[in-house]
Amino acid sequence: MSIIRVHNVWMEYGDQIVLESISLVIASGAFVSIVGPSGCGKSTFLRMILGQERPTRGIITLDGVALPHEPGPERGVVFQRYSVFPHLNVLQNVLVAFEFADSPLTAKLFGSRKRAAVEKAQALIEAVGLGEHAQKFPSALSGGQQQRLAIAQALAKQPKVLLLDEPFGALDPGTRAQMHALIKPLWRERGMTVIMVTHDLKEAFGLGTRLLAFDKPRTDPQAPERYGARIIYDLDLSRDGPVPVLGFSKPIESRATAYETTRSTSHA
Repeated sequence: MSIIRVHNVWMEYGDQIVLESISLVIASGAFVSIVGPSGCGKSTFLRMILGQERPTRGIITLDGVALPHEPGPERGVVFQRYSVFPHLNVLQNVLVAFEFADSPLTAKLFGSRKRAAVEKAQALIEAVGLGEHAQKFPSALSGGQQQRLAIAQALAKQPKVLLLDEPFGALDPGTRAQMHALIKPLWRERGMTVIMVTHDLKEAFGLGTRLLAFDKPRTDPQAPERYGARIIYDLDLSRDGPVPVLGFSKPIESRATAYETTRSTSHA
């Protein structure tokens, strides 16, 4: 299980409010796409899930337990920039995750433990399509291949939650399509909860089972930092039939207002 609950979360930097009153439940195994204008707090929200940022107010839990305020093995992450070790080859880049897990002080394994770790690393490399490149160093890989390697690294600890921060933004369209074809089967096979930040609406709709749109529902020209972003659209993309168009869905607050109006009318 990997149910994420976010309750009344705020993020503030001094007098600047970045996110305000964020509350939602992310079901185990969901693929959540997050979109919104630059600077609206999408990556900040992702960093809070990862543990790099601590909410100013509110709480985030994973399976009912408050998330620690630091990254952990239950949460893997892939960034837009390729976070791989340039001095290690492909196999070593993935193997090092198992070495640090089993031997935190020396990151060295021997004998049967070493062989078992190598087998796991090789299986991951094959899963992301880098089997033929196991002995190559990152400098000899294309951008798409380096991102495949970063995904293999993130999956090495079998995380419950995989966080993707614009992972395909720097790739050309052809390579990006290949990465889409890679990530969706991996998500299904491993049963992870995936949260992906992207600026590409087509990507967000194509990969996600749920779409969240962040933006500021109100602004003050005299004090732009006074209000933060909220979730203004929450779309379920898992149902059968045509994918809904973002602009045709009613904002969350509008739905709440309509419900309250109906309720007050019925009680009149």
